[in-house]
Amino acid sequence: MWTKSLRALVICCIAIVCASAESSAQERAPIRVAIAGLVHGHAGGFLRALPHSNSAKLVAIVEPRTDIAHQYEMKFQLDAKLFYTDLEKMLNEQHPDAVLVYTAVGDHRKIIEAAARHGVNSMVEKPLATTLEDALAIREAARKYHIQVLVNYETTWYASNREVYDEVAKGRLGDVRRIVVHDGHQGPKEINVEPEFLEWLTDPVKNGGGALFDFGCYGADLATVLMHGQAPVSVSAVTQTEKPDIYPKVDDEATVILRYPKAQAVLMPSWNWAFSRKDMEVYGATGYAITVGTDRLRVRYAGEKTETTVSAPAPPTAESNSLDYLAGVLRGEIKPDGDASSLETNIVVVQILDAARKSAETGKAVSLAKLPE
Repeated sequence: MWTKSLRALVICCIAIVCASAESSAQERAPIRVAIAGLVHGHAGGFLRALPHSNSAKLVAIVEPRTDIAHQYEMKFQLDAKLFYTDLEKMLNEQHPDAVLVYTAVGDHRKIIEAAARHGVNSMVEKPLATTLEDALAIREAARKYHIQVLVNYETTWYASNREVYDEVAKGRLGDVRRIVVHDGHQGPKEINVEPEFLEWLTDPVKNGGGALFDFGCYGADLATVLMHGQAPVSVSAVTQTEKPDIYPKVDDEATVILRYPKAQAVLMPSWNWAFSRKDMEVYGATGYAITVGTDRLRVRYAGEKTETTVSAPAPPTAESNSLDYLAGVLRGEIKPDGDASSLETNIVVVQILDAARKSAETGKAVSLAKLPE
């Protein structure tokens, strides 16, 4: 009798373990993602990263321009069955967990709204939108259909930036007084971006501006995170075009000043740097931290005579790249509340960019109104 009971108990335990393992495996299955658009050059970076990811599986690509689709099919040796020319058809047939949007920024809203109607989440390449009107409409769609809308910035995954957040959070720098962010490169034409990418980057409607929107969004995003989601009191901006023969319709140089009640942020986006750069300086009442590349900082604290260069620890896997992060959010393991990718943070980012554009046009500081809830 004891033997039979013991055997039954063992069998029961095995069944429970197997069921648990099966449930765990299902929970950890790769999320199903589709690409919407291939006119953004960053799409290539995603396709190069995908084979090394266990977090996501590509189920479809939507690109109305068949010539561009064919180029990507050949370059990355993709299955022709992945490709669609119509977004609605793809959403109806595949219903992915998320769409990764690689269109012109001006098209983000229509892609996100279409996906939202199908209950599909979105992650877009920075910035969220070209106008505050579009950004608020995106927020409305996210709330109505209960979906996630996230924004991918390269700088979000820099260990150096995360270490600055920690320095501030731990109070090692004291109250933040000044943030300075440099972003940009020699110019999109100068670095030979794809023709379809260059076409909309230099279009004031499709891109929202030139360097101001292309690279000003990085600094606006970092500043908003450091200021805990608080919008600045006012925004002042100066833009100009140093290379009108190359960029006749948009700015290639900008300086933006964000005024907070007790701090300032200075953003310097440019298509005129001698080399690519994305670095940040944060000055507090008792110290400063300056990022050096993706994984180092120069720091100095009150009472110290010299600064020190330190290495930033690698972030957890789920916070080190967009795919693992996206999967973590959709599985409920990460809550994007006020982080660099969150929708609420990026509503403020677009509010800043929209005000900066108006300031540059009028030559006056623009006060920011409280946004509707």
